[in-house]
Amino acid sequence: MPIYKYYCAANGTAAEVHHGMREDLRTWGELCARLGQPLGDTPAEAPVERILYAPALHTPTGDSALKSQGFTKLVRREQGVYENVTATGDEKRYVRADDPSSMPDFKRKVGD
Repeated sequence: MPIYKYYCAANGTAAEVHHGMREDLRTWGELCARLGQPLGDTPAEAPVERILYAPALHTPTGDSALKSQGFTKLVRREQGVYENVTATGDEKRYVRADDPSSMPDFKRKVGD
């Protein structure tokens, strides 16, 4: 279910609530009932309005962005073999479980 934000001018309160797209809350009483909270000093018939705002979107991060941010991304290629798609400098492109020298230098990449 989507999240909607409502504002009540009578008490200056904004609240976020989950409900279906076809549903529309019109009063403070309906909003409080949906949230499961008491009305307080605000009358139940006080009008509320839905606030429109841009939704937060997550966009996938590419390998080059991960690399520039100092992350290491290993992609499994076969049993015990991983490709380091963010390899930098002298790091080996393929990491093998039985070869410790092929492991990325995490201490160099991760700082305190």
